[in-house]
Amino acid sequence: MKKTVSIIGGGAAAIALAAFMNEEKFDVTIFEKNKTLGRKFLVAGKGGFNLTHSEPLEVLIDRYSPPPFLKAALLSFNNIDFRDWLASIGIPTYVGTSKRVYPKEGIKPIEVLNAIQAVLEKKKVKIEYNKTWTGWKSDHQLEFDDGVVVEADYNIFALGGGSWKVTGSDGAWWSVFENSKIDVVTFQSSNCAYKIGWGNDFKTKYAGAPLKNIAISCLDKTQKGEVVITEFGLEGNAIYALSPEIRSGLNRQKKAIISIDLKPTMTLEDIITKLKGSTSKNTTQLLKDKLKLSQVQIGLLKAFVSKEAFLDTYSLALNIKGLTLTIVDAANLDEAISTVGGVSISEVDANYQLNSIKNSFCIGEMLDWDAPTGGYLLQACFSMGAALAIHLNTKD
Repeated sequence: MKKTVSIIGGGAAAIALAAFMNEEKFDVTIFEKNKTLGRKFLVAGKGGFNLTHSEPLEVLIDRYSPPPFLKAALLSFNNIDFRDWLASIGIPTYVGTSKRVYPKEGIKPIEVLNAIQAVLEKKKVKIEYNKTWTGWKSDHQLEFDDGVVVEADYNIFALGGGSWKVTGSDGAWWSVFENSKIDVVTFQSSNCAYKIGWGNDFKTKYAGAPLKNIAISCLDKTQKGEVVITEFGLEGNAIYALSPEIRSGLNRQKKAIISIDLKPTMTLEDIITKLKGSTSKNTTQLLKDKLKLSQVQIGLLKAFVSKEAFLDTYSLALNIKGLTLTIVDAANLDEAISTVGGVSISEVDANYQLNSIKNSFCIGEMLDWDAPTGGYLLQACFSMGAALAIHLNTKD
């Protein structure tokens, strides 16, 4: 006789789990609060659907924190496995110039979701929409907002984090878990804009301008890439990747210090030589001509470096290689790409089973882990779903 599986939530981790479950052994039902599956999945596809990253597995694994938590899942279903599986269901992929992986040009996010849903249909996965989970009646009995109580052999929670409420990922489940004596960590923004106290003149001139080909450091981590100056502060891949370090500073002392290297391809000595070797007495023109700094880079130096330091070759060079800025806040949860917090990883075993409730599991962004943008979030959700499916498929 088949075992029954209830999956609560219809995001990436949930549909990955359902897609890899053995339909000969399990009757699977997904309970989704929205009218459709994969709402956040589709939002992530706006502006280019970044599915995963192509970097070597050992490098990919190191992108996640805390470091060991997702290693086993990523080893069981890695970025190559993900691409191979997508190809097998009719979604070929390619590697972009940034080494990120996207569906082949012309394939829309909805087509990717439809291809995955076709797999679920083939496996006879049942989907119940407009069903919001409200709590437990007993360890195996789940209550929903319409009064229905569902009992299954295995219950898998894939309820998402606390960002992008419009997609249904609102973290409303957090208090239900807390009231059940399950340790949950307060949600915090990750991969989000960070607040810097720009002057009004600087904001007026440069809000919306990109800072390209830079390197940003916070604590012991450095990330190359680019950011955009906004009225709020900074956002973009180079700052998103430093979210754990920035969050650490904000939590400890309500501020985080970052250092921006405006010319990461040049050494301090190279810059000093260029500056000293010029006959120009106009420092601004010198920075444009000799160092090829952009208008916004020069504007940033003028805004945060004293006039004396700006006119002193050595001091100016030091600031070009390490301009110090203070971050004073993070964007709110609903403006963040992802969140940290949720179910503490100490509450689940190696297969994501809750320690306090046998045969109940948590996967996806509702667990307290972190990753930068670049396909890492989606990869981890699919890896967790696939890894749990493999575990359950091998059980007697």
